[in-house]
Parts: sequence; structure tokens; C-alpha cells
Amino acid sequence: QVQLVESGGGLVQPGGSVRLSCAASESISSIYIMAWYFQAPGKQRELVAAIYSDNTIDHTPSVTGRFSMSRDNAKNTMTLQIDNLKPEDTAVYYCNAGQTSLIMARDRGSWGQGIQVTVSS
Repeated sequence: QVQLVESGGGLVQPGGSVRLSCAASESISSIYIMAWYFQAPGKQRELVAAIYSDNTIDHTPSVTGRFSMSRDNAKNTMTLQIDNLKPEDTAVYYCNAGQTSLIMARDRGSWGQGIQVTVSS
């Protein structure tokens, strides 16, 4: 399976922005779905946004209007930017990659190790 490494997290003030990157160990051009999930303390891992091979994007309503997402098949990377961060965005963010469907990618795909994003003043 492809290896995924996240970068770009850290401590951000409320209202600020974070740009997360996911680097893959091999070509992502044939990977159908690449996605970001977040997991807050004591909660289940939830989808933030997913980008498909045709660059279609799905996202959770909580980030509507304040996120952007892209994949660069030439550099084997995917990025997520979230603006106007809120304390409730605090979580570990995970990169996911897989085929066929979001459920298949989540259950059988590849995962990064996760990266912490903390929104606090």
C-alpha cells in the first residue's frame, strides 16, 4: 500500500488558517480517492473532505465556505487548507487514500500517522 505522510499542523489562533499536506510514497494518479479525516479527543474519526481522481470534492458541512483542497498528481501530494479556524477544529488530522468508495478507502485504504492541529489563543 502507498505510504502517506502528513505535514503542516501545529498551534493556530482562532480565525487563522492551516495548510496541511499529504505526501505519498508513490504515484497518486491512479488513486481514486484521497481524503482528510479529523479526530478530536474522545471522538470518532470523521471525514473533513475528499477529492476524487476527477477533482470532484466532497466535504463535511462544518467546513463549508472556509476550506480548499487540491491534489497534485505530478508531485504525489494532496493539500487541505482550512481558514477561519475555530477551537472545535482542534484534532488530529489524518490523510487517507484508497479506491472504489469512501467506505472502501476508509476501511481498506492507506492512512498517514496523523498530525495535530490545535486552535487556541
